Amino acid sequence: MSIIRLEQITGSDAGLKAALTDAHLPIDDIEDGGRTFFKALSAEGQIVGFSGLERCDGDYLLRSVVVHPDRRGSGLGKAMVEGTVASLAPGGAVFLATTSAAPFFARIGFSEVQRDSVPAAVLATRQLSSICPSSATIMKLIKPPT
Repeated sequence: MSIIRLEQITGSDAGLKAALTDAHLPIDDIEDGGRTFFKALSAEGQIVGFSGLERCDGDYLLRSVVVHPDRRGSGLGKAMVEGTVASLAPGGAVFLATTSAAPFFARIGFSEVQRDSVPAAVLATRQLSSICPSSATIMKLIKPPT
């Protein structure tokens, strides 16, 4: 397993914006309130990716998970997701929306869910209500990454 350290950053972080833009992920709402972002650092202190969470009442929306292209395929994405969700209070569900990474998230414990089973607070996020296309796959964490 890849060892990383997550450091909290703001949505205005230039590295976060650049990485999301390069990965064709939305940045429209990353500076809005209620979001927490992290930069992932390797053991050597290099930034290897970013992740984020949005609190939705008692649930969460995992968002903005991106690994730098030259570090993909090394287990960093899984380690980032694991670290990002590890600090969450038990009981809340973790959802995400993706247009291209469903197989990756399925391998680490997420399952596709129907839009009508997603809590209203998650559906009301800008990500799910207007930014992501309606064709995006919505997934829920069924078992924590191991």
